[in-house]
Amino acid sequence: MKILILHGPNLNMLGLREKQHYGSGTQDELITLLKERFPDDGFELFQSNHEGELVDRVHKAVEETYDGVIVNFGGLTHSSVALRDALTLLKRPPVEVHLSNIHARESFRHTSLTGGVCRGLISGFGFFGYMMAVEALHEEYDA
Repeated sequence: MKILILHGPNLNMLGLREKQHYGSGTQDELITLLKERFPDDGFELFQSNHEGELVDRVHKAVEETYDGVIVNFGGLTHSSVALRDALTLLKRPPVEVHLSNIHARESFRHTSLTGGVCRGLISGFGFFGYMMAVEALHEEYDA
């Protein structure tokens, strides 16, 4: 499978910020773990701290040949109608992942605007959540 991972604001700072919520691993370590666990899959990570760049990347993905998309838009999850609308253009609904349990945090994090147009939402399992998302994509889309 060819899988695109889209990361939103502040996820480039994984390993440095709020380790009690996000763990101590970096984005590079996440991709290394995924490649070790799923050696036959290809992973592309795109991270941006800018909403418009993420919308543009989703638009570009519409024309590309990804077997699945995993999204973690960070704080934009709870506020971006534009990202939600862009995700509806994908041929296959993505899987949304959050490192922390969004329902065990501040009340403004309890609602995911983007999650409603995703195939499913995985929250609170750290990097293991991404592994679950890849498994879900295989289960859903492998021919």
